Amino acid sequence: MTSTNPVSADPANDIDAQHIRDAIRDAIVERRLAPGTKLSENDVGGLFNVSRTLVRAALQALSYEGLVNVEKNRGAFVAHPSIAEARQIFATRRLLEPVVLREAARHIGKPEIKRLRLLLADEERLTRERGASARRAEIKASGDVHLAIAEMTGNAILKRFMDELVARSSLVIALYGQSVVSSCGHSEHQRIVDALERNDVDTACELMLEHIDHIEADLDLRPATKSSNLKDAFGL
Repeated sequence: MTSTNPVSADPANDIDAQHIRDAIRDAIVERRLAPGTKLSENDVGGLFNVSRTLVRAALQALSYEGLVNVEKNRGAFVAHPSIAEARQIFATRRLLEPVVLREAARHIGKPEIKRLRLLLADEERLTRERGASARRAEIKASGDVHLAIAEMTGNAILKRFMDELVARSSLVIALYGQSVVSSCGHSEHQRIVDALERNDVDTACELMLEHIDHIEADLDLRPATKSSNLKDAFGL
């Protein structure tokens, strides 16, 4: 997922906003803050002993990442993709990603395979690490493999569609994924790239559809049971 840092004339303010953003993001990804939880600027500011201006900057940055919804006249809330939205995201990926693979295969040579192998190596490294930050990085690295293939099509429209789908999928996986390791399995990516390297596009497409099925099957879309209380979520 992409993020945008708020610009401030005071570097110290940027550090504070970054700290708040990271703390809230960790709580969301670890499901200590349930989807739909209201993130009051006053309450968050009080917890971190900072101004509402800094809180607003942190929440806006999280909204760019798709983890927070900021609603006019209502405030900010932890994003809550519905079950229907999650199913639609993966149904759309099943339709689109085989098309992306077939188009990309027309442009893939040794340099492109080398680039994909480097991404796979980075993903494999992250699967061996532990902790919330490693988990987020692993989800992003997994998405980067899909985005790199989309970029190789040379079709900016397809790439834009995939950008949105991968970002929204990452949010759903971060909120509802059950596996300790990434749902977007490293070994499955390897087999897809192997098929592309052999120019076996039909097999690559079959593997991609199986891969998407596995991602969706790993989601726990039951109602959240974690705390929706800010103080409890942060252990304060």
